[in-house]
Amino acid sequence: MEIKPAKRLCGKLHVPGDKSISHRCVMFGAISEGTTEITNFLEGADCLSTIRCFREMGVEIEQTSSQIQVHGRGLHGLRAPMKTLDVGNSGTTTRLISGVLSGQPFCSVLSGDDSLNTRPMKRIIEPLSLMGADIESLHGNGCAPLRINAHLQAGTFPALTGISYHSKVASAQVKSAVLLAGLYAEGMTQVTEPALSRNHTELMLKEFGADVSSHIHKDGTYTASILPCTKLFAQKIRVPGDISSAAYFIAAALLVPDSEILIQNVGINPTRAGILSVCQDMGADITYLNRNDNGGEPTADLLVRTSRLHGVTVEGEVIPALIDEIPMIAVMAAFADGKTVIKDASELKVKETDRILTTTEGLRAMGADVIPTGDGMIICGGRPLHGGCVDSHLDHRIAMAFSVAALAAEGNTVIQNSQCVDISYPGFFDVLQKLQEKA
Repeated sequence: MEIKPAKRLCGKLHVPGDKSISHRCVMFGAISEGTTEITNFLEGADCLSTIRCFREMGVEIEQTSSQIQVHGRGLHGLRAPMKTLDVGNSGTTTRLISGVLSGQPFCSVLSGDDSLNTRPMKRIIEPLSLMGADIESLHGNGCAPLRINAHLQAGTFPALTGISYHSKVASAQVKSAVLLAGLYAEGMTQVTEPALSRNHTELMLKEFGADVSSHIHKDGTYTASILPCTKLFAQKIRVPGDISSAAYFIAAALLVPDSEILIQNVGINPTRAGILSVCQDMGADITYLNRNDNGGEPTADLLVRTSRLHGVTVEGEVIPALIDEIPMIAVMAAFADGKTVIKDASELKVKETDRILTTTEGLRAMGADVIPTGDGMIICGGRPLHGGCVDSHLDHRIAMAFSVAALAAEGNTVIQNSQCVDISYPGFFDVLQKLQEKA
């Protein structure tokens, strides 16, 4: 994909539904009683992997242009899959579904593409095994393919035992896998993490009828607890716009001269919206309109105007709330005045790519002054970026972040392997083009 600089961006848009919430709607609907109706579902490749896996286990899922209907089979109604469950490139599918499968009376195997099968799964294998799950990495390397064997105590349910688990990382995927397994366990299950990660699972499970509670401790650690239940109940859910997808248009409006973009119905859950606080710290002109609260998930329309940005330090507790947006933040930092330091973000190394390296590589290809570190990067901004050739390495967030960089750079830029944006944002390039045409 070749991208030319933009003179101005103008218009309004809806971004696709939140990826994290879309995954969870299908999963929780599948193990509930009744039919869950989902609107504004993200039909990206990762979320379609979740649908495919549950269909393999006997869940009827209807898709139309406006709605997804998940005909739940209840907590104990899933069927043994006839073949390996294909999770594609989706780490969320793999880790969360492992929690559900750990409580089932049948054997299952999870495997994905080459990239997915190199991503770390020990972080869920450990706590699920402590609960009594029989889960193993088939290649013995702590990665998928994973086999989860049926494990019944004396042939009766429940097979699992509740635990109090202290996670080494603030990870919504680890927390969610353990909480979902907790639905099938004896006694209370608790997960404590060093800082509050995305809390979509806690909020949504409560809406579906689970007994979930949470507490932030004085030292900043966070504990989520769940009790087993006999039934979850179907819901009607409108998925908020994905803040991670909105981030690219927020950045584009801030960086391209004389721009103004209205992004409608965006999820602004504080555990996800760290990019908004960083943008405002950098001097961004962002106005919140039409605030709402839909099933515990706050939303707003975001009016974003071109701004002169300055460098900041991004660290500590905000990192889990913006980990996926760091490539985009790094691009903004390259255009900002002064130095930006990003740290405490070593989790970037185990995403679809090592995003410390791929972000640094892309910025340098466009002329930025950037130094990678063990847990982030240091960016000295203010130098004009020029067009170049940026390899996405099939990482959708890298492809989209540098597509935005290309709009504000001098000269044309080629994004290699740009088709990977379909993982989270089908039609991304069409929207970019329309914003230029309206200007």
